[in-house]
Amino acid sequence: MDVLRWLFDAQLRVGDGFILWREVLGNVFGLLSALGGMRRKIWAWPVGIIGNLILLTVFLGAVFDTPNPVNLLGQAGRQVMFIAVSVYGWVQWRRSRGNSQAAVTPRWASGHQRILLIVALVFGTALLTPVFRALGSYEPVWADAWIFMGSLLATYGMAKGWVEFWLLWVAVDLVGVPLLFSAGYYASGLMYVFYGAFTLAGFFVWWRVNSQQRKRAIVETGFPDLHLKMGDGSK
Repeated sequence: MDVLRWLFDAQLRVGDGFILWREVLGNVFGLLSALGGMRRKIWAWPVGIIGNLILLTVFLGAVFDTPNPVNLLGQAGRQVMFIAVSVYGWVQWRRSRGNSQAAVTPRWASGHQRILLIVALVFGTALLTPVFRALGSYEPVWADAWIFMGSLLATYGMAKGWVEFWLLWVAVDLVGVPLLFSAGYYASGLMYVFYGAFTLAGFFVWWRVNSQQRKRAIVETGFPDLHLKMGDGSK
């Protein structure tokens, strides 16, 4: 148990402050999951779940009696949400893969779906803010609620294969970076900075894949296989 406690509280000293190694490790798993998502690989989901379990213990600092006694309930709650939605995404990608190497085909959400995403993000944040405040989450509580809702919708969008889910992550990062730094979660804050650039890259990768697929479909529809037709006519 002493070894387990040492691993649980292992710290990286940075000047007068510190970073929990668990926080670093959890974010590394999260980064690997994002990389797998960009490449549309099924293993992105279980890898992400491992990172979520580790970060759950990090963001409940007071509950687990860790050196950083700050509870970010939105951050902790979204780890639980991640696990639940990741199981859904894992199943969805396995079903849609078939014989293809890629587990999902990137596509744009419809106009109606985009409106629903925006409404859910704004109203979900407004509804969760007083709940998180009553539970004693770190201020500004609206930022914690925004991160929770944005993460929920982004993970769901990834499971559905929507290109826009990357932009939802950008919206999460813009709010998450200052919140995490102010709460003393420096490793996660720095990782969010990196995630911001990474999610933009992922957005353009999925956009390009979608554009190539659309062009291929147009070509196949507009220019049928003449050799096949000639072969059929000669019989």
